[in-house]
Amino acid sequence: MTTLPRPDARSHGRFNLEQQRKRAKELLKAVRADDPDALARILCQLPPREAPLRLSDAQFVIARECGFASWPRLKAHTESLDASRRLVAERGDQELTTLHIRCGSDIEPGLRTAGFRGDFLEFSDPFCLGPLCDLPPEELMRLRSRFLAGVSGMAERDALARLRRSYAALDDLARFERVVLWFEHDSYDQLILAYLLHRLHLAPPRARIELIAVESVPGVERFIGIGQLAPDLLAWLWRQRRPVETPLLELGSRAWAALTADRPQPLDALVATGTPALPMLGRALARHLQELPDAASGLGLTERLTLEIVRDRGPLPVGEAFAYLMRDYEPLPYLGDLMFWWLLQPLIAAPRPALAITEPHRDWPHRRLALTALGRDLLAGGRHWLDYAPGERWVGGIRIPPR
Repeated sequence: MTTLPRPDARSHGRFNLEQQRKRAKELLKAVRADDPDALARILCQLPPREAPLRLSDAQFVIARECGFASWPRLKAHTESLDASRRLVAERGDQELTTLHIRCGSDIEPGLRTAGFRGDFLEFSDPFCLGPLCDLPPEELMRLRSRFLAGVSGMAERDALARLRRSYAALDDLARFERVVLWFEHDSYDQLILAYLLHRLHLAPPRARIELIAVESVPGVERFIGIGQLAPDLLAWLWRQRRPVETPLLELGSRAWAALTADRPQPLDALVATGTPALPMLGRALARHLQELPDAASGLGLTERLTLEIVRDRGPLPVGEAFAYLMRDYEPLPYLGDLMFWWLLQPLIAAPRPALAITEPHRDWPHRRLALTALGRDLLAGGRHWLDYAPGERWVGGIRIPPR
């Protein structure tokens, strides 16, 4: 018998109790047959002992491998998932006219599968990249559409039209009795959430405002985003929602003002408070500040981590570098793959680049990255990237020109 593969539930969060009981019985049978892999798994979770292994011991090991402290914790969680699924199937969001807002379209199919019937709004202006200013919506959209057109290859009028659809929906909330915000803990989500809270603070709708804010899920080994979760988990999260009250709306306005400031001190001061109305927002803002140039190298954190990945693992394809960043290096994953590819461009295209890229005929995820001599010097602190960077970049309202 070979080691059982790690259950897929560790990524999507859906656990079947009968399946886990079966796995425990298989593990117990393998141990009694002196299977070395099964014995190794037992010793990872239980101290050596003379007493024969019992089914409850095997269940404990399975629970630990699934990310739970004990079998009763795993059992309670699966029962909670089942109860949530039944509740949503029976009632869902239908007792009130509901709008679900999310910074992407990733959970919309899962919501429908789980039994939700409300309207859905994708608001996905990536405030974690490019310039921000505290402007009226029309002016902000024009600023953002110019930036997004420049990095995406989209025509500016098309970028503006796309933004207008989502921004305009924020002015059309009167027909809803409830608005639910679905956001996780990273800076991509939290910066968008800050803006939405700010808008709701400026013009409170008659609708009940509720928030589902997620930074971890029981049994999910590396939680990156709500979009990775099974529909059962969306039903379970529905039961975790909380009302959005005045302190949180005020925090959104403070965060937006700090994000759009042209210096880092307002953000530093806000992060220092711990943002008690929503602590994950403070942590996301702290991560956002790490994109400012490091004093020694001039690199933002994503730039530095990427150079470290290529140094440690390369040469390697761009797609693999992104996977390493998300899985092993990034303390608070927030980038999509296209955003990552855009962030690489100055490092690759500078007259003296920090990264070399080969195989340009292939799709970009398969092109290979290698560290240049300048890249090695930047990591060693012997050079400053702003002496070589080909153009300006922005961290919120803070413009970073070459020097």
